[in-house]
Amino acid sequence: MSWKDIGQGTLIGDLTLSKMFAESAKLHADLPAQMYKGGIYDRSLSKLAFPPAAPNEFATINYSTLNSTVHHIATGLRDLGIRKGSKVAIFSNTRMEWAQSDLAILSAGGVTVTIYPNSSPSMIDYLLTDSKSIGIIAENEDLVKKVLKTKSSKSLKFIISIDTLISKQPKKVLTLGDVYSLGKKSFKPSKYKSWIDAQSPSDLATLVYTSGTTGDPKGVMLTHSNIKSNVDYSQLRFGPRKSKSGAPTIDSSTRILSFLPLSHILERMAGHFLMLQSGAAIAYAESPDTLKEDFLKIRPTAGSSVPRVYEKMYVAMRDQASASSAKLRIFNWAVKIAKQKAHSTNLNPLLSLKHAIANRLVYSKVKSALGGNIQFLISGGGKLSKDLCALYHGAGILVLEGYGLSETSPVITVNHPDAPRIGSVGPPLSNLEIKIDPTSGKNSEFSNLGEVGELLVRGPSVFSGYWGKPKETKESFDGDWFKTGDMVLLEPDGYVTFLERIKEILVLSTGKNIAPTPLEDALTQNEFIEQSIVIGDEKKFITALLVPNITTDPSTQDIGDLCTDQKTINHFSKIIDEINLNFEPHEQIKHFRLISEEFTEENDLLTPSLKKKRRNILNKYTKEIESMYS
Repeated sequence: MSWKDIGQGTLIGDLTLSKMFAESAKLHADLPAQMYKGGIYDRSLSKLAFPPAAPNEFATINYSTLNSTVHHIATGLRDLGIRKGSKVAIFSNTRMEWAQSDLAILSAGGVTVTIYPNSSPSMIDYLLTDSKSIGIIAENEDLVKKVLKTKSSKSLKFIISIDTLISKQPKKVLTLGDVYSLGKKSFKPSKYKSWIDAQSPSDLATLVYTSGTTGDPKGVMLTHSNIKSNVDYSQLRFGPRKSKSGAPTIDSSTRILSFLPLSHILERMAGHFLMLQSGAAIAYAESPDTLKEDFLKIRPTAGSSVPRVYEKMYVAMRDQASASSAKLRIFNWAVKIAKQKAHSTNLNPLLSLKHAIANRLVYSKVKSALGGNIQFLISGGGKLSKDLCALYHGAGILVLEGYGLSETSPVITVNHPDAPRIGSVGPPLSNLEIKIDPTSGKNSEFSNLGEVGELLVRGPSVFSGYWGKPKETKESFDGDWFKTGDMVLLEPDGYVTFLERIKEILVLSTGKNIAPTPLEDALTQNEFIEQSIVIGDEKKFITALLVPNITTDPSTQDIGDLCTDQKTINHFSKIIDEINLNFEPHEQIKHFRLISEEFTEENDLLTPSLKKKRRNILNKYTKEIESMYS
């Protein structure tokens, strides 16, 4: 397949992201670009750059309006001191202005630094200091206050609030509306064009920080070319295909609902740059809690999400069916039929009839709840249950699982809409090379299906290194091959199945990565805790198994009694609450169980070097773990 099959002309190729957007804005000038909801935010750009939306309704701006908004914000940022290579952080939830700010920073020649909106002041301080950011764009007055509490705020040239400000602020604190107005006065097309023309595809575009699982967070350096190449070859996979007329596609008729964090590279590439290059329309959800309402209003044709959202969708369907025993029986029967259809190579007449009935009773209602227009959905940022994927496929909702990392911009592999394989994360994008280091895959139960081991990758979307960390950068490569740290199955036809993390990083179903060691260390530093193990891989939150230190309570003779005593449990609950204060919200322990047996070499729960045998512990305490997630 050639680039001509996509039909995107000048947008494909070695352009900077700012140049790509400028060209796309001209090409799609009158098409809808962004949709925003009214009655949620007190937007400082409202009435200046675009009209207010009616409360609880979506309004739309076209690519021409988006382009002029970016022009003026970028010019205002230049007036505030941004120059080529300047770092500017964005500290906000996903919303229309996040995307506008990102495009403006890049167009002004700057580098976008992403900060999650729930980050603590100490984390904000670290990220601003490490990245050497000269300014920050925060969502509202509350987040501005968080920034002002940091030591690094003193060295910032400016702090910008997306929403209007009520209380009096230091002189360096402005609103995005102020920046827009400043830029509108001084905007000159020739000067703006010179900033974009001065950029090279090899220039740094963004710093995306890792979750700090092995120490301080590391800034992943992604160039314009890194991200642009990932956009191009993702578009090759999902764009219009001449040989597949009427097939699910991403093009200028696509409409998505964006709700994942734009501070994560998955949504930034798939729900932002890919859509902008395609001329698609991006609607921004009010919040994850309003997705049901927003899906019905937007009626999207495509989208991307993490496994937890697909899990919640299923739970919501099941809960709705639980209103009566008859409805629940029908729902469970429909689930069974969907899975049978998904795994069936030959759809016999009886199964076809059952599926048609199930579609009328259940599946059609699910598709209607998603707006009725979905062509396909992407799942990334974590492992999607094979059974759940099969259920959606069988119900007529095409969920395509993919895989990647921040270091790879992010997509490495993703299922093709014309040839999906349930349980697989698909074949690699066609501009990437992958190979298997079999060292970690020895004696795998999957070895008879293909090559098993650590996945290594190289290609134009692989990052240039970690910001200011040459040692860590060198360690992450084997020659020019990036070591993903993940064990996979590579089948003979090129499809990849994710198996497990080689290092014991816990990947929540929400897509968050958690390092268990800092939590476990904090737990065992408490005098009442002898040993601990933190759990959460492919789960929606973190839990822990704790071995109490019986010597702290000499009056207690039976550790089994101690572990079930309610006063003891209440005491440990207070300990957990105190420890949680030192961690980010997604890292905090939600539930725990006390266990009476120590981890030792004798019971095969410790290695000779006294390292925990995580898998053995999880297998031994399956009942206790399941009770925490029931």
